[in-house]
Amino acid sequence: MRTMFLGLGMGMLLASVNTWGNEGTLGQMGPKVETQTLTYSVDGEQYTGYLARDTRKDGKRPLVLVVHEWWGLSDYIRQRTEQLAALGYVAFAVDMYGSGKTAAHPDEAGSFSKAVMSDWPGARHNLETAIDALEETPGVDASRMAIIGYCFGGGIALNAALDGMPFKAAVSFHGSPGQVVETPSHFDGRVIIQNGLNDQMVAQSALESLLDTFKGVETDATLIQYPGAMHAFTNPYADAKASEFDLPLAYNAAADAASWQVMLNVFNKVFAAPQSSTK
Repeated sequence: MRTMFLGLGMGMLLASVNTWGNEGTLGQMGPKVETQTLTYSVDGEQYTGYLARDTRKDGKRPLVLVVHEWWGLSDYIRQRTEQLAALGYVAFAVDMYGSGKTAAHPDEAGSFSKAVMSDWPGARHNLETAIDALEETPGVDASRMAIIGYCFGGGIALNAALDGMPFKAAVSFHGSPGQVVETPSHFDGRVIIQNGLNDQMVAQSALESLLDTFKGVETDATLIQYPGAMHAFTNPYADAKASEFDLPLAYNAAADAASWQVMLNVFNKVFAAPQSSTK
């Protein structure tokens, strides 16, 4: 169990790589991300997720489940899913509300999210059904999976870890620290909880309690807090929502970039192929 406070005065080094043809002419560059909606049934109810993958990449690769905010499976979540696919993962945005529905008002969002969190066995069944539906997707390596989530979705990711689901990593971005798993289990993967230090919607005491719970089941969990960052710090659309509904939300570009890099660093470690032994 670790708590970290990361300052945000950092620079980023971006690399651009082009692929050239044999004759020196410009050839195909970068990934080719293809997306599709994927509908699956959970106990007779239809759920509509969003799948993204790089069709230029060969071989099996890790599967990353992306769980949406309490607003539902929005364009923002689709964009994050496409970002992951461009980096070489097969990414799938899970529909936790059913029929791909989204909330237009915080009261509606609160009602949708509360209904899911009050039935954790049903939420877990949804995640498991989505995974089953994806196992035959070209390129998916179901032995290497991670789950990430934003706000409400972060709470889903953290409870999936508390329930011992077979992920290599669970990464929460400004997620709800509320525990709905009645009997926590040991989680074999890495847990990363990323929160804004100025978040008015997440209590520090709840974060510390969650860390204690993970420690109690001998799970490797790290809390990273970003100074100056508020709730929804990764979402560029957060400021518009804050203005429309008078909510304490704000996008923070530095915290967004830093938290994304933390996630990628964790993925590089947990998805690394084991080194072959030499005689």
